[in-house]
Formats: sequence, structure tokens, C-alpha cells
Amino acid sequence: MATDATELFTEMFRSQSQQAMGQITGLFGQFMPADGLAEAENAVQWAQIASRMHAIWTDYQVEQLGKAQASPPHYADPMKWIATGQAVVRQLPFASPDVQQRLWNGVSVLINGVLAQYGLGPNAGADAAAGAPATEPELPLRDRRFADPEWRRQPFFAVLHQVYLLLSAEIMGLAEATEGLEPARKAQLLFATRAIVDALSPANFPLTNPVALEAAQRSKGESLVRGFENLLDDMRKGQLTHTRPGAFVLGENIAVTPGKVVFETPLYQLIQYTPTTEKVLKTPLLIFPPWINRFYILDLNAKKSFVRWAVEQGVTVFMVSWKSADASMADLVWDDYIAAQVEAIDVVRARLDVPSVHTIGYCVAGTTLAATLAVLARKGEADKVASATFFTAQVDFEEAGDLKHFVDDPQIETLGKLSPEGYLDGRYLAATFNILRGNDLIWSYVEKNYLKGEDYPAFDLLHWNGDVTNLPAHWHRDYLRDLYRDNRLVVADSMQACGVPIDLHRIATPAYIQAGREDHIAPPESVWKLTHYLAGPWTFVLAGSGHIAGVVNPPSSNKYQYWVNDARSDSLDAFVEGAQEHPGSWWPHWIAWLRDLGAEEIAARGKRRPGGRGDKVIEDAPGRYVTLR
Repeated sequence: MATDATELFTEMFRSQSQQAMGQITGLFGQFMPADGLAEAENAVQWAQIASRMHAIWTDYQVEQLGKAQASPPHYADPMKWIATGQAVVRQLPFASPDVQQRLWNGVSVLINGVLAQYGLGPNAGADAAAGAPATEPELPLRDRRFADPEWRRQPFFAVLHQVYLLLSAEIMGLAEATEGLEPARKAQLLFATRAIVDALSPANFPLTNPVALEAAQRSKGESLVRGFENLLDDMRKGQLTHTRPGAFVLGENIAVTPGKVVFETPLYQLIQYTPTTEKVLKTPLLIFPPWINRFYILDLNAKKSFVRWAVEQGVTVFMVSWKSADASMADLVWDDYIAAQVEAIDVVRARLDVPSVHTIGYCVAGTTLAATLAVLARKGEADKVASATFFTAQVDFEEAGDLKHFVDDPQIETLGKLSPEGYLDGRYLAATFNILRGNDLIWSYVEKNYLKGEDYPAFDLLHWNGDVTNLPAHWHRDYLRDLYRDNRLVVADSMQACGVPIDLHRIATPAYIQAGREDHIAPPESVWKLTHYLAGPWTFVLAGSGHIAGVVNPPSSNKYQYWVNDARSDSLDAFVEGAQEHPGSWWPHWIAWLRDLGAEEIAARGKRRPGGRGDKVIEDAPGRYVTLR
């Protein structure tokens, strides 16, 4: 019998794939005319499909031979990411006779029960007719990956996915029950086990996916050709495609809020957006997006844009657009990003002749904003910032979620080997985030676009998700080591930047802290911990949904909800217990909080309108940096 999860699943699929070939022949045969001429024409059609796929593959191989790297980078193949967890999963007790007997018994009972509904097997009635049941079979295990009726139409595929679901649950149960591991190692085991189990779903393989087989039959093989072309296109670019290429063009149908680039350095551009109201708040807003993504997540389109909405509320909005790293940025460290935030604050203050600015830091830029505030406080310059809003930002990484599975010493060391020119290719990070939600962001697309050859959707959020940025390798490794692994940021004076130690307890700036209830990248329990380190007033808001939808949730959408609690709470649980739920977007709650800090307005003229008379600007928004790869 099999001795680990991978072998167990592979052994099952090896024997059943042979049966699947017979199923394929039978499936196609049902739709083939009986006369010899039609059969011959059909054979010619499939021979042509096979020939086209062979030609496509040959062209690809010739193309790759002409390149320095003859094979696609490993991040293009999710299975190779999955394979790195196999050594961890081998800790599970598959060799135990009791475990193997329980699995065998469970599978046998399940198979007999499923087959009985098709009039097959020892449990079928004596007068039952073999084949599809007269009514929809009541299969005991359900999963949305197998919702298509094709998974229940034939007994083979019904048994196949039911056995898979049973074994998946059993294997995850073994992982959950594993004892004697450190909590971090146990969490890594669970993550790796889930990743392997998800990767080995029969929905991910052409011979064991009846929906893909039916699509091939219906399209006379054209779906196979399209899917193969999609696969090779992704192998060429080393990245999984989620949305239709060419569907979105920056400045035309995405990132279109009017504005100008008013300042730039080798690290970032500073965009100022054009006001749409006659008067604006005197204190402007400066947004720091994460440099691991493009800034236009906050400016996807007119309906979803936080930037456009804030401008419509009478706020003068500035946005930092970070440059995607290249070899010239190999020596950048955290000091450089903190110094850049301080510089941007000073540039905005000087440009508009105001004493202070409101700030927003999203994700890792929020972490950096906290360090920036601590640096300013240490230098006696805290009054440069009127307020700080944190979108899904962490400073205490003790409970930092699934990303912690990628920050042990061997993986940090590997990053150095993947960055020979001093910067980390953004596709590595994209693959990491995708694998955190493997079924949604990897395997569903493998099925739809590779196995079924479906067209890609035109979805702005997915376009943004695939628009990767490179990272300075030195800083990225330090970030994972010092913050995620060693959690040094919350230790007073353990780290320093701009020549001074960092102590978060010195931050007295009014703060607005937003967390996503279902955030798997910055879990709300982790985001909440920021409240433990602030010396000034803070407001915490728990938003419905996750890391992106929990932030990008305009009032016009009427989606999700948010929770607030005016009473001071010692924990997130206590906050939730006493919180009041409000339907819809939290954005209006935030703008009311911002206005409470200072409602003074001035006319939207002069340099409040970028690019006006006498105002020298660099270029139109969204600027050049957001287009650099």
C-alpha cells in the first residue's frame, strides 16, 4: 500500500487513468455516427487535432532552444511549488496498519455505496439496471469543484471524485492529529498537506476530468488546442494568466482618475489628483500603497476607485507610485523606503504650504508607515502627520497568517539564489500569493483555461493581480527575516532607520486601523495588535471580506458590512463581542473620522489643481513608473 499522501493519490490515479481511456472512447463513441464514412471523417478530425498540437509543441521547443534558459522557470509550474512540501507531509503516519486499514475500509464502503446508486456493485438490487440512475444520485460528499453534473453522470467519475474527497478529509485529519511538533512546524505541515491535496484533485488532470472531456468532444478537439496554447503562453511568460491579455490599458480603461505626476525620484513618482469640488479640505491626503503591488488597486475604475471617491469628498489626494525594482536598486533597504515616505510627506507639505498631511499606508506600506511615524516622533517631527490610516497593516507578526510558512531559514536562503541581479522577480511573489488560495487562483484556472480551453475574462481586479512588481532582494530578505521571522519591529529600539531607533510606543498620531474579517494575508487578529503599541487615539474598524475586497468596497456597491465599537477593548474578541454591525462600505465612516480631525476647507485653486498656470509637472497620471516591469 502507499506510504505517503502523494503516493496514495498517484497510485489511485494511475490505475484509474487506464480505465478513463476506455471512458473517453465510450464518451466520444456515443456521438459518432455508426456508418463507416462518418467514422473515417471523425478519425481524420482527431488526427488533425493531434497533428496541430504536436506542431504547436514543436514550435515551442524550437523557440525555447533559442533562449538562454531552455525550460520555463519553476515558478511557472504550480506542481513544483507543491512538490516542495512533500518532505513535510511524509511525517504523516500512512505506514500505520491501523490507518491503512481504516482508509481501505472507508474507501470500500464509499465505492460500494456510490455504485449501488448506478445499479452496480454488490449492494445493487437484483433487478437494477446498470448505468446512469433515473434520478440525480445522492452522493455523500460535496465540493464546489465537482458541482458540474458531468461528475455524476457516469459511475466512474462519481466514484473517482468521491474517493478523492474522502481521502482528502482523512489525510487532513491525520495532519490535524499530528502531535509533538512546534506550533509553527504544525502550521507548516497543515499548509503543505492542504496544498498537496488540492493539487492532486482529479479536476486538475485531463483524463480524470469529465467536464474537460465533454468540452473536447463538443468542440471536436478545439478546446484541447486552445487549452494547450494557453498553457504554453503561460510557460513562455512564467506566470499563470487570470484575465484576457490586452483587455486593460493603463490610463485608458484602468487607473484613469485625472491627475499629474508632480515629483519623482529613482524610487517613486508622486501623483496629485485633480480636484472635482470647488473647495477641499485644507489638510491633504498622501497614500502609500504596497510596493509589492501596483498602486492602482485603489484606482481600478470609476466605480471602484477609492482615489476618485476621496477626491469627490473634497480631499486633495496624492499617491506614491513605487518603481518596480531593477539591478540599480539592489542595495536598497528599509531605510530607503522609510526615507522616501518622509520625503514624500515633506514634498506635499511644501507644495501646498501646509503644516501637516493625512496619510494612508496599505499592507507592507502601512507597516513602513508605522516605522516612519516612530522615526518622526523620535526626531521631534511628529506634527508633520495629522493622521495615519492603516489598511490591513501589521506591525506584530506573531500571528501573521499563512505567509509565515514561507519564512523559515531555508526559504529565505533560497530567495538569495533566485535574485542573482539583486532583485526578486515579482512572479515568484505572485506564485506565493496564488498558492495561499490554490483552488481559487491556480487550479480553477488550470481547469478552465488549460483543460477546457475557455476564454479568459476581462476582469480589472485579476489584471491588477497579475501585474507584478520586482522587489529589492536585500530588503525583501531583511523584511522576512527581521519582521516576519524575528518580529523585531515591536521590540523597542531593536531596529533603526534614518539614524534613529524605532519605538512604536512613541506614536501619538491619531490612527484609523482597518482590518478584513476574512483576510488570509494580514489576519484581523494580527492587524488588531497595532492597537497595543500606539500612544495616541485610535479607531479600529473590522470590515467584511478580505485583503482586497475588504478595502476596495465603494458605498455604491452596497456589499459586505463593517463593525465598530466605541468602547475600548483589550482583544479583538472583546471588540467583536461589543461591536455594532453596519451594512455596506466603511468608507463614509472613515471620511467622517477624517473630517472630525479638521474640517477647515479652502478653495481648490493654485497648486491644488496640478498642472495649472505656472505649475510645472512631469507627466499625466498614472505616470511611467507603473508601466515599468
